[in-house]
Amino acid sequence: MTSVADKLAQKSSKKTASKQVRLRLVHIDFWSVVKFSFLLSICFGIITIVATFLMWTVIENTGVLGSVNNLLNDVSGSAGVGVDDFVTLPQLMLFSLVVALLNLVAGTALGAVAAFLYNLAVKVTGGLVFGFTNS
Repeated sequence: MTSVADKLAQKSSKKTASKQVRLRLVHIDFWSVVKFSFLLSICFGIITIVATFLMWTVIENTGVLGSVNNLLNDVSGSAGVGVDDFVTLPQLMLFSLVVALLNLVAGTALGAVAAFLYNLAVKVTGGLVFGFTNS
């Protein structure tokens, strides 16, 4: 009597013939690339906003802002100058949001342009060739 595990072990020990397939990428769907680049740009925008908040929190909690304020006071000779006068967290988050929105528009447009240019280049070059095996 053999168990199921023994039968599976016997099947896995058999060598299967590996078959190679060559596929040519001759067209990229324009709207698929636009949707994908839009979603990717949204992800990068969220990452930008969260990273900005985390970096500000770390800089504020480690005392770097106080050190920069002391340096500015030493250089300027007055006691009223500080980084907090120029940059605050709400201003920084608003700037980060604007940068994320601009990247959203630019990233989506660049993805669309890249798909369009690839589809034009395929007519000249014939496309990319990929090789696959089932090993």
